[in-house]
Amino acid sequence: MSSIIRKNAVANIAARNPDLEFAESVNIGDIYGENAFTLKTMKKVLPKAIYKKLSATIRKGKILENDIADVVAGAMKNWAIGKGATHYTHWFQPLTGSTAEKHDSFIDPDGEGGVILNFSGKELVQGEPDASSFPSGGIRATFEARGYTAWDPTSPAFIKRSKAGATLCIPTAFCSYTGEALDKKTPLLRSMQAISKQAKRVLACFGKDSDGMSLTTLGAEQEYFLVDKELFLARPDLIQAGRTLFGNVPAKHQQMDDHYFGAIKSRIIACMEEVDKELWKLAIPAKTRHNEVAPAEFEIACVYETLNLATDHNMMVMEILRAVADRHGLVALLHEKPFAGINGNGKHNNWSIATPKGKNLLEPGKTPHDNAIFLTFICAIIKAVDTYADLLRATVATAGNDHRLGANEAPPAIVSIFLGEQLTDIIKQIEKGGAKSSKSQDVLNIGVDSMPELPKMLPTVTERVRLHLPETNLSFAQLVRSNHVQGLTLC
Repeated sequence: MSSIIRKNAVANIAARNPDLEFAESVNIGDIYGENAFTLKTMKKVLPKAIYKKLSATIRKGKILENDIADVVAGAMKNWAIGKGATHYTHWFQPLTGSTAEKHDSFIDPDGEGGVILNFSGKELVQGEPDASSFPSGGIRATFEARGYTAWDPTSPAFIKRSKAGATLCIPTAFCSYTGEALDKKTPLLRSMQAISKQAKRVLACFGKDSDGMSLTTLGAEQEYFLVDKELFLARPDLIQAGRTLFGNVPAKHQQMDDHYFGAIKSRIIACMEEVDKELWKLAIPAKTRHNEVAPAEFEIACVYETLNLATDHNMMVMEILRAVADRHGLVALLHEKPFAGINGNGKHNNWSIATPKGKNLLEPGKTPHDNAIFLTFICAIIKAVDTYADLLRATVATAGNDHRLGANEAPPAIVSIFLGEQLTDIIKQIEKGGAKSSKSQDVLNIGVDSMPELPKMLPTVTERVRLHLPETNLSFAQLVRSNHVQGLTLC
C-alpha cells in the first residue's frame, strides 16, 4: 500500500462522524434460539410421539425412523415460513474448508395459476446437488456421477437471513452415489460413533452400562482480525489472499501487550455485541469475547457442545463474523499465521469425552489418583497418540495448517502431550508401582488482607491438551527417543 493511499484512508476514517446511539438492550432468554429448530422448538410444534422418537435419535444416537420424516418436515416448514423463509437448502461442508448450499423454494404450482407450499419428508432427508458441478467420488458414469446430501438430525436446522428474506438451512452430510464421504461432516460423525462405541466398552468394564452414545465434546475458540474496509480495499494481498503477503513491519506491534491488556474499543464492541446477538438467536452459546495479543486481533469462544454441533456452530460463527463486520464498515480476516514474524489466527479446539449423561471423563476430580475411570481414559489417550501419531499428523496436514505450524506464536510442528504438575506426579507414581496421593490445590496469596484467598486453579485435562504435529517422518516413540519431545507429556 502506498503511503498516499494509506494517509487518505486514515484521513477518511478519522473524518467520519461516530454513531453514538446505543442499541436497545435485549433479554438474552427472549431471543436465544429463536432462529434455530432446537429440541425446545420441536417440543412445541411436533406431536409428542414424534418428538420422543426424534429426541432419542438426537440425544441417544438411536436409528432415525423413516416414518417420522413427513411429520417433521411439515412442522419444520411451517416454523420456517412463520420466520419469513421462502426457500430451504441442504447446508453442507464440502472439502473446501467452507460451507455450501443449493436453494429450493417451498412452492408447488396448483395448476390453477396459484401455488401451494410443500416440503416433504423425502426432501428433508435427502437432496441432490447439481451432479455436474460437485465432486462425485471419481465416478464418471452419468447416472452415478452425483452427490447426495443427507439430513443430520443431530444438528438443528436454522434460519439464515438476508435483507430480502430468509432461508431454512438444514445441516447435512455429503456423500457419493456409492457412499464415499465427500465432505468434512461424514468422517466426523463416523469418528464420534467409533469413539462412543469404545468408550462405552471401557465404561462397561467398570459396571457403567448406559443408554445412548458417549459424547465427544468441543469448546472452540475462534481468533479473527477486524480491519477497516477502506484500509482493506487498499491492500491487494488482503483482497486476493486474505492475509499479509508484503509490506513493512508495523511501527507499533505487540511488544508491550497493550492491545491484549486494553479495553475493547467502542467501534469493535458494537460489532461484537451484534455478533453475539446473531449467534444467540441461532442457539450458538457464545460466551467469551476479548482483545487478542496482535493489534486489531480479537477472539470469540463458545461453551462446550457435542463435537458435531460445535463444529457446525464454528462454521456459522465465521460466516456471521464476516457478515456483521461488513455492516460495521469492517472486514473480518480469519487466516492462519502465514509467516514467522507475521501474525495470524488460531482456532483452539478444547476436546473431551463424556458419558451419555454428560459427565466429563477427562475431569480428574479432587483425588485423581483414586479415579480409576479417569486414569484409564488418560492412559488410553496416551497410547492412542503414541500408536497413531502418523494418522494424527495426516488428519491436519492441509497446506494452510502446515504453513502455520512453527510460525509466529504458532506451536512447533511436533506431537506433544502435556499433563500438568499434578497428573505428571500421579503418572510417575503409577510408573513406580501405584498412585497413592494427589498433590493438593495451592492457594494464591496476593498479600492484601482485604482480598479473599484465591485457589490456584488446576487446569482440566482439556485445557492442558496441546497437540503439536511433527514435521518429520519419525514415529511418536522415535520422537521421544530423539529428544524432539521433551519428557512424557499428555494431550
